[in-house]
Amino acid sequence: MNETEKEIMKDSKPVGAVMVVGAGIGGMQSALDLANSGFKVYLVEEEPSIGGRMAQLDKTFPTNDCSMCIISPKLVECGSHPNIENLTCSELVDLKGNPGHFTVSIKRRARSVDESLCTGCGECTNNCLVRNKVYLDVQVIEPTLAEEEKLAVDEILGKHKENQSPLIPVLQDINSRFNYLPPQVLRYVSYKLTISLAHILRVATFYAFFSLEPRGKHMVSVCMGTACHVRGGERLLEKLEEELGIKSGATTEDKKFSLEMVRCIGCCALAPVIRVDERVYSRVRYNTVMDTLMKY
Repeated sequence: MNETEKEIMKDSKPVGAVMVVGAGIGGMQSALDLANSGFKVYLVEEEPSIGGRMAQLDKTFPTNDCSMCIISPKLVECGSHPNIENLTCSELVDLKGNPGHFTVSIKRRARSVDESLCTGCGECTNNCLVRNKVYLDVQVIEPTLAEEEKLAVDEILGKHKENQSPLIPVLQDINSRFNYLPPQVLRYVSYKLTISLAHILRVATFYAFFSLEPRGKHMVSVCMGTACHVRGGERLLEKLEEELGIKSGATTEDKKFSLEMVRCIGCCALAPVIRVDERVYSRVRYNTVMDTLMKY
């Protein structure tokens, strides 16, 4: 390539547009790289917001860095970049053509909000008939609870009555009190807080520390992170499953122990480790792991 051709290439600008499907951390970085190169980018995401799974995480493995510290700048840049158009609540339904000349069809779900006028004030959330109580001309009947359960739940609700967003603290206390979230209690909380049961279940199923199934008195967690896996974590899990007579995710018949596998407890230097309730046991051996549980 001669000097004239190099100058032409230097001054030329990218032509056309690019569509990136999926607005997770990889999709956002790809969109930013393309947009910074001068391309018009359409970032397609089926969820209502960009960020993907990483936006839901607290820490990243193996460095335990804050995931939001990593992804937040990219969220802001994707939202404000002049060459990026975010198409959330959207789904690719058809793709035709050849490389460089594609025609696509996108299906977008209605938001019921004019995005060009949105200021992020949150008033639409407060007045949404889907997320909040729908007022109908019918009598709402209070769900029935056993007297002991009712007293315990009323005490928890009273404890958090001054909290403007009491749902998660209430569910945490109920989960601690009953060792899980009983369906009849959730219906009672829905009635008392005037929050839809569907929304409560969305919250309860999003966070791993909530359980909709009865748990044992003691929760046994076996770490299966990289360090623990290499040093025998899988054998420990198999030993516990054999001795307790249950699989991971289940509870013993006497309701004494529940067994679960977790990805990382955060004690890699002490691997392999297990956790019983809130106590962590390090360098656990295959032939003595049951001795640890005998303490309970």
